[in-house]
Amino acid sequence: MATLHLLSHSPFADGRLHSCLSLLGAGDALLLTGDASYALRAGTAPCTALQQLAEDVAVYALEEDVLARALDPLPPRVRQLDYAGFVELTCRYERVNSWL
Repeated sequence: MATLHLLSHSPFADGRLHSCLSLLGAGDALLLTGDASYALRAGTAPCTALQQLAEDVAVYALEEDVLARALDPLPPRVRQLDYAGFVELTCRYERVNSWL
């Protein structure tokens, strides 16, 4: 059963990103919002970990949060979404897991 994982906490504050990455399965997706977007900063361990995910795991970032944090360029595998795309994405997956 494919799951969309939502992460909003900084990868530098605690181990949620690491825990989430270890549970991602085939066909799952990860959406980075808020301070979790800092995982996309080039040259960091979190960014490297995201780039090493299996190809069948989709990685998304909320465009507003990427722009607010001036995270450019993004890794090629990361797709940006606006809020309408965020809603559509949640409807596409059987389960949604928010990492609170």
